[in-house]
Amino acid sequence: MQEFESLVLLDAPEGIGRFEHKVLEDMGHKVMLCHGPTHEAPCPVLETDGTCDMVETAHGVVFELDLDIEHHRRILRRYQVLVRPEIPMRVVLQDGQAEAYADLLEGVEVWSHQPSAAELDAFSSRVEGMERTSEEYDRSD
Repeated sequence: MQEFESLVLLDAPEGIGRFEHKVLEDMGHKVMLCHGPTHEAPCPVLETDGTCDMVETAHGVVFELDLDIEHHRRILRRYQVLVRPEIPMRVVLQDGQAEAYADLLEGVEVWSHQPSAAELDAFSSRVEGMERTSEEYDRSD
């Protein structure tokens, strides 16, 4: 039987997300790191086709892009459409963003601080649950 590799997408600006990256890798997940759109490389979920291979293959998503930036809010809105409900997704917020973007965050699990190792462990467990579900689905084909 082929071993299943879990993939966690970590959307974080350059220099942020290093703690989560290392902890999630230590928990056995492959972490795909995206630093968000740039002028040279716009986010593919905001392009015409509106898809992204990293989003489509992820078994978990940690979104740490700054919601005070309109492009980042648009990316999160698109993720809410693209990411299947059974895929664990967390949004890391800065001070005041929970209130400022309450409508956008409705139904989204948030961390209003940098996640602790225990919170990342709980997230990892949810990702592992997705792995088992995906493995069972793959074997039923």
